[in-house]
Amino acid sequence: MIALVMFVVALLLLLVGIPVAFAFGGVAMIFAFIIPDLGFEVFNILPFRIYGIMNNTTLMAVPLFIMMGLILEKSGMAEKLLISMAAMFKGVRGGLGVSVVLVGAILAASTGIVSASVVMMSVIALPLMIKAGYDKSLASGTIAASGTLGQIIPPSIILIVLGDVMSVSVGDLFVGAVLPGLTLVSLYITYILIRAYFRPNDAPALVSEEEVTIFDLFKAIVPPLLLMVSVLGSIFAGIASPTESAAFGVVGGLLLSSLNKTINTEMIQYALFGTMKLTGMIFMILIGATAFSLVFNELGGSDLILEFFSEDIGDVWVFIAVAMLSIFILGFFIDFIEISFIIVPILVPVMSAFGIDPIWFAVLIAMNLQASFLTPPFGLSLFFLKGAAGNSVSTMEIYKGIIPFIVLQLLALGLVIIFPDLVFAFL
Repeated sequence: MIALVMFVVALLLLLVGIPVAFAFGGVAMIFAFIIPDLGFEVFNILPFRIYGIMNNTTLMAVPLFIMMGLILEKSGMAEKLLISMAAMFKGVRGGLGVSVVLVGAILAASTGIVSASVVMMSVIALPLMIKAGYDKSLASGTIAASGTLGQIIPPSIILIVLGDVMSVSVGDLFVGAVLPGLTLVSLYITYILIRAYFRPNDAPALVSEEEVTIFDLFKAIVPPLLLMVSVLGSIFAGIASPTESAAFGVVGGLLLSSLNKTINTEMIQYALFGTMKLTGMIFMILIGATAFSLVFNELGGSDLILEFFSEDIGDVWVFIAVAMLSIFILGFFIDFIEISFIIVPILVPVMSAFGIDPIWFAVLIAMNLQASFLTPPFGLSLFFLKGAAGNSVSTMEIYKGIIPFIVLQLLALGLVIIFPDLVFAFL
């Protein structure tokens, strides 16, 4: 029971604003110090764990994909895409919203960086949607939800992290996440079109004097699609590992920036420093989580949870329901990285004991974690959107707009649970 107390203390520290790495690492040190049977000797293995993290070739893909995303953020690609697709959908009720979802999906498959996608579309698409007469809650909900597609559509950072934590192939995870990601995109588009049909004033047709030719659309869409196909196709075909493909993606991002004439010293500096900061944050959390897991496991926390689910409950569907509900609720308060490094390792032994397929379970977790970007009060996409939008939309309008999309995410999660072939279709 001391292990559970330790876990609750760590969560309370997170809720009062203590940085994640220090909350979990600090709690581990405090409990190791105050419990006589442990002592700091429990951390003797920690340097070897950290060295293993440093040598992990799978995790090397994280900074590379982050850098690719940051380069593409500054390339001007998103603006060209959105303007071209919006013009192609003019005259169609809800067409602008549909174009935002499609651009969000393309950005997700090209960059995988949620913050970059949400901010870019908030700056570019939100003023356009408001000017076109869109309901502000629908506009903000569409942008926030579309920006988070990078959580489930490969190359997703969270899929790379889950692949490492759960010891499964990242390439298989990427393949398994394709259909669930496309299912979510289809649900978003269907909702926007249905709402536009029954409530035309919420999503009026775009009236634009700007003419966009097929050639303009071709120039806007083909370069990011080529990069996406090159990066993901090499992984799916088994030609390259995710890390090798990520390195190729960085080179591809630089080439796209060169074609758009946006590459300069300032942009390279922005991408390098941004990559360093985001990667440093992720790996600091991983080190704190590793220290926490050493003490937690030494106190018998993992054994207690395994015994509870496999012996006291003994039903695989109850375990899945409790695991998904716990992750969803925790997503209201803590970030996907913390959940991946702290909660998921606790669930993995139980998953193995029940014989659950790790690829399917990892995709379920990734879809569930996507909701953590949208759920108030700490949904990061909501902060990104509000920060970029300023006073053009209120916080309540954002919260109101995001609710239908959270319901759609839960519906997509339910579909993947009921129809596992959505994950295994291409495996």
